[in-house]
Amino acid sequence: MAATDLTADPDYSLFCHGRLGDPYPLLRRLRDEDPVHWSEPLGSWVLTRYEDIYGAFLDTRLSSQKARTIMNQLPKAMWDKVAALGKHLSMWVSHTDPPDHTRLRRLINVAFSPKVIHRMRPHIQKLVDTLIDNAEARRQMDLITEFAYPLPVTVICEMVGIPSQDRIQFGHWVDDITATTDGSGPERPKVAERSQTALVELSRYLGEIIDQRRRKPCEDLISALVAVEDEGRQLSHDELYAMLVQLLVGGHDTTTALIGNAILSLFRFPKELERLRSNPALIGMAVEEFLRFEAPGPRNTRLALENLQIGGRSIQRGETVLLMSSAANRDPTVFPDPDRLDISRSPNNHLTFGWGIHFCLGAPMARLMCQISVKELLRRFPDIRLAEPDHVDDPPWRESMGLRALSNLPVVF
Repeated sequence: MAATDLTADPDYSLFCHGRLGDPYPLLRRLRDEDPVHWSEPLGSWVLTRYEDIYGAFLDTRLSSQKARTIMNQLPKAMWDKVAALGKHLSMWVSHTDPPDHTRLRRLINVAFSPKVIHRMRPHIQKLVDTLIDNAEARRQMDLITEFAYPLPVTVICEMVGIPSQDRIQFGHWVDDITATTDGSGPERPKVAERSQTALVELSRYLGEIIDQRRRKPCEDLISALVAVEDEGRQLSHDELYAMLVQLLVGGHDTTTALIGNAILSLFRFPKELERLRSNPALIGMAVEEFLRFEAPGPRNTRLALENLQIGGRSIQRGETVLLMSSAANRDPTVFPDPDRLDISRSPNNHLTFGWGIHFCLGAPMARLMCQISVKELLRRFPDIRLAEPDHVDDPPWRESMGLRALSNLPVVF
């Protein structure tokens, strides 16, 4: 049993269902009163202290096989119905352990090398300029749907090789798949079959493009990975599909959230907004603070491979452990005055991208897109402000435990 009756808190149920708009007071209570907390609704241990979470990222007794934890949270009667979904998710790079993780990561690292990211900068700048140009005459836009969403979707689709006319449908598939991967435990049985249907449709669609690239390779990631798969040694057919789907799923939602959360955070701290506007050279440090303060990916999931102790609590083999990086990022033992945005905070060793061998592959690309986006929005629209001032205190957060993201954010300028 928990050391304190946090389950009686009315916010606790909302948190467990991904419906709590401001989780930080509850996370603070967990961190202070029960930092290694067993949650019956989630069927998981919830870690909230920086020290424990940092250690868990490096602990080889904790596996990244998230697909197993997802399947374990479904009724056994559903397992056969969504077996294809479980098998597919088990091959995502971030859901594997060494040696498979080492092999797959080595294959995909080339797509996110510093050289590739640097080469993408002019193109990302051009895309940002175009999106801003489209909104400038109207003096208003929804920052999420008209800017923060289309930018990373366009970038990742171009990298992978998805035709521009198919990106709207692609977005629907991604939303259905992430309903399971980012959902809370209690919600997953409701959406798993929908996620599998989307996966089947997306895989069928990718199969057509893969066949085209085999006949006529292009300068895109699908062509490069097809060439590796055809060698028959390092990448199986199923792994190829899994790698492409994860890149498409993971490459846009979190970056969309990061950009939206960054602008909202600046609106909430107008002095920091003025600091950044008057000193754009702070943008690199500012993005690290946006990542810490309002992490787009608030948690990571691990599976205990053996019995172990964390923070004095006994965790049994086969149990799920949630690493709440959003709580670790506001741990006052590491971050002074953690509930305040400080765009020049240093050091800033946040855990938003994880740590160790599973450190987020797309981190350099997400950072670059956020840096260019925020810098240009403030430069082009020096008086940018919320169209609905109430959103400062009550923003429209999406319902999710695995993604801290706004559903919309109308702005005027």
